[in-house]
Amino acid sequence: MTALAPRPVLLAFAAPGVAVFALFFVLPLGLILAEAWSDGGVAFAALPSDPVFWNGLGGSLLLGTVAPGFSLVVGFLVATALARMSPGRRTAALFAISLPLTFSGLIVAYGFILLLGRAGFVTQILAFAGFDPAVVGALIFSPVGLGLAYSYYLIPRVVLIVLPALRNFDPAQIAAARSLGAGRVRTTVDILLPQIVPSLLAAYCLTAAVAIGAYGTALALVGTQVNILPLLLYSKISETGTDLPSAAAISIVLVALCSLVIVLGETFSGRGRRR
Repeated sequence: MTALAPRPVLLAFAAPGVAVFALFFVLPLGLILAEAWSDGGVAFAALPSDPVFWNGLGGSLLLGTVAPGFSLVVGFLVATALARMSPGRRTAALFAISLPLTFSGLIVAYGFILLLGRAGFVTQILAFAGFDPAVVGALIFSPVGLGLAYSYYLIPRVVLIVLPALRNFDPAQIAAARSLGAGRVRTTVDILLPQIVPSLLAAYCLTAAVAIGAYGTALALVGTQVNILPLLLYSKISETGTDLPSAAAISIVLVALCSLVIVLGETFSGRGRRR
């Protein structure tokens, strides 16, 4: 049996975490709520009748659905390949794959512009092959290009979440099924995927929350040409105009949306693990 530490000791260990949570989440959120209600709730009341807000919400949900879905597929394939590598090669590959997580969103955007912009390296190569550089170069500044840039740092998150589940999976189950006549696709669908679904759900919801709330990459690539909530929030506090109550109201919606996605992910992935 494991002896439980005395309550004062547990409280002492929990105190730093509680203090950080209160200082960097509860307090800022309280200040934003106060700002959102500083006009008597007019900012919140105006959101349901604002078509720009609904377009931004739809754009954020679309981007937060498609980019994580693409990242989940690619990340799963990469994690599957890593799980089959030797420990040394897997460590080196993980180091390279994790590097995008250390970059600022602005650096990621600038890198994509250098590669795929109108004068980018890849764009110029494709121009020699007969492609119109104006068309190819404009792609990175569109919602499709923004989703591609998001996937650059979403895929590593998927790999880091899914890889432990694949490493803990017993490949003898696949071998047994194959010996009984099951094909590669059937063994993957019937045996492998059901056991790693919780990790896949957790990875998808985490990357969806990141994509919905991402700001720096979107601002650097598309400015305010693409209507998503983070850029709509920026327009409320930019130099062209300052509407702090509306910005605070949109911030609350963003926090609630990202929190809901994370809660759903934890709920469904937790149920999958218990099963």
